[in-house]
Amino acid sequence: MIAVLNGANLNMLGKRDPAQYGSLTLSELESRIYAWAGELSMTARCFQTNHEGALIDHIHEASGWATGMIVNPGAWTHYSYAIRDALEIVAAPVVEVHLSDIATREEWRRHSVIRDVVDHAIAGEGPDGYRLALEWLRGALAHV
Repeated sequence: MIAVLNGANLNMLGKRDPAQYGSLTLSELESRIYAWAGELSMTARCFQTNHEGALIDHIHEASGWATGMIVNPGAWTHYSYAIRDALEIVAAPVVEVHLSDIATREEWRRHSVIRDVVDHAIAGEGPDGYRLALEWLRGALAHV
């Protein structure tokens, strides 16, 4: 089971700056994730919150059942050492995903405080970044 964890403001997909994030809603994105997971003979469980502590709690909880994790913390990517610390203890492979290319955005968005504790990172691929993350996890899990 793959945990797909989305953070702050991702519930506003489809409304928030479509030039950066696309027109897909979170519900539509989650439907695609479930379909992609099924095509790869995987199962996914999606979760989104705008509360940092709730994301940390879910990382802790999912670390007990998830065989892999995909995480898009949103803006917390750039400053939440608490989320970084929670991810650091996850034994399963973790993929960091961003819809936009954070390396080409505003200066403050260019640094990820979680990058050094995840196994792989994908940015700037839009919704397909989640599909690529699932494919990467399938390959990584095949070698365990």
